Amino acid sequence: MTTQEIEKYISIYKHGLLDDIIPFWVKHSIDHEHGGFMFAVDRDGTNIDTDKGVWQHGRFTWMLATLYNEVEPKEEWLELAIHGAEFMKNHCIDADGRMFFVVDREGNPIRKRRYVFSETFASIAFAALYKATGEEKYAKLAKELFDVFLKHATTPGLIEPKFSAHRPMKGMGHPMIGIATAQELRKNLDDTSYTTLIDTWINEIKNDFMNEDFHVVMETVGPHGEFIDHFDGRTLNPGHAMEGSWFILEEAKYRNNDPELIKMGTTMLDWMWEIGWDKEYGGITYFKDVKGGPVQEYWHDMKFWWPQNEAVIATLMALELTGNKKYAEWHNMIHSWAFRHFPDEKHGEWFGYLHRDGRISSTLKGNIWKGPFHIPRMYLMAWKSLEKMRNSQS
Repeated sequence: MTTQEIEKYISIYKHGLLDDIIPFWVKHSIDHEHGGFMFAVDRDGTNIDTDKGVWQHGRFTWMLATLYNEVEPKEEWLELAIHGAEFMKNHCIDADGRMFFVVDREGNPIRKRRYVFSETFASIAFAALYKATGEEKYAKLAKELFDVFLKHATTPGLIEPKFSAHRPMKGMGHPMIGIATAQELRKNLDDTSYTTLIDTWINEIKNDFMNEDFHVVMETVGPHGEFIDHFDGRTLNPGHAMEGSWFILEEAKYRNNDPELIKMGTTMLDWMWEIGWDKEYGGITYFKDVKGGPVQEYWHDMKFWWPQNEAVIATLMALELTGNKKYAEWHNMIHSWAFRHFPDEKHGEWFGYLHRDGRISSTLKGNIWKGPFHIPRMYLMAWKSLEKMRNSQS
């Protein structure tokens, strides 16, 4: 990638983040009356549902605190991060230490899921806020919520099984989110002990989810990595695996560009780009079958926002670490397709749901799944990765 190209992309990502994405959510999501945020908005920011997703509260709070820590100590960002954190602390944690998945506008519980991912997103939010404020109460909450996740992720039977004992399965979500959460806690709590857990989850992905026979990263396997030749076992999620690939590459950077981790992360990206890139229309498709057959989920060929975000980050990080020109080409492909179809030039931010050919399926900008996380994280990480490449060339 030339210096001119790098500067062009830096400008797109930096100004897109600071002048478009974050201002959209600051303008439209803050609940000044009851606390926290309301993310369910239409394309122009009009609120269409007042229920509050706990995942998105943790994610946006983390994003705001991270901007404060890593971009600029802007008081507005810190105040809003505290605004989100206090709502979670006061309304989103159940008596058993678990967190809810959805609460109403006032903070009354609506839904609590089997999974413990509300806890991970809140944990990284509280950890980033601890770094920003130095307040021990936030470090304490970050550790407690991570311990809840860890206990449930590693204690057989503690999470109610999704499948019967006749066909036990496990997904890549736990080791993946475990790695990303531990990385954030290690950084913001300044505690290297989390590296041991990261090693465990990296080995689990390598040994159980990276399938050398099919050259894919499996999404669901048996308890010891067994291939399950049924719909659930054959279904791949390329965007999810690409997200996992850059978690591994991020760990490689932390370990002085560890060559084995670079190889692992780029292999995951290579395999899943090949199967995930839509060769007819462009973009990353949602689901694929490992054997090339039809997929059970009816949205399998749609283009959601977040797989494109993860592909942007992964290709740039692979380029940063290897210098391989193919990753520059892949980044240009995914950037061009995504920025041609997803951004809303009239009202700002991105649409979230497109048909396979890029036509808009829904005008939703936010709901319990989509909020200010994948998109602003992509803008921030792409900007910083490109700056490192620029600096290495100068």
